[in-house]
Amino acid sequence: MTDSKEMTINLVVLGRTQTGKSAVGNSLLGSTDFESHLSPSSLTTCCSLGHSSRISGIIRRNGCELALRVRVLDTPSYPHSALSKEQVRDTVRSALAHHFGEEGLHLALLVLRADLPLCPDERDHVIQFIQELLGPTWKNFTAVLLTHADKAEEAGFSEEAYLHSASSTLLSLLSSVQDKYIFLDNQKSVIKEERAIVLRKLLNFIRQNNYQVLLLKHSKE
Repeated sequence: MTDSKEMTINLVVLGRTQTGKSAVGNSLLGSTDFESHLSPSSLTTCCSLGHSSRISGIIRRNGCELALRVRVLDTPSYPHSALSKEQVRDTVRSALAHHFGEEGLHLALLVLRADLPLCPDERDHVIQFIQELLGPTWKNFTAVLLTHADKAEEAGFSEEAYLHSASSTLLSLLSSVQDKYIFLDNQKSVIKEERAIVLRKLLNFIRQNNYQVLLLKHSKE
């Protein structure tokens, strides 16, 4: 939070290489702050913080419209093609404490591809990684973003049909985060209207969590 007429939300994007997490960060910010393109290796090797401009028409509280600002921390992928798990974890943990240590983190956004199956080992490694970063209350502060939903749609899956056919591995992950998930159409993610829809959904997750933040001052070991 800043002044009474403006709200700032702090987000971090996490995910594997080529899930599109840097592209998600750019979409949320309405910018091209983060490098994002096809690559045979992990592109992001350090954390970087992006800031949106003031966004109006998204949120109202107590009958008044607030301007919204979004801050997104982009992170190296895990697993990473050049960094160990410990290097990625320590880099992200340090950046979280540095950038969000005072104000706290609203949501960690775990980016998965809707067009690729989630295997049990991958889920377990991801959950362990997030737990090490965020601590025992990680479930309250984590949402899942399923990118490339347009490819699932092209294959004939609506969101409902997709979830009906999804593996128990994915469904258990979504259940563990209280069904905080969003399908992202990569063809529409840069469209202003699509961005507003996604931001409203994220704000709804934050509202359901009573606008709590995860404090990260003591996240370093």
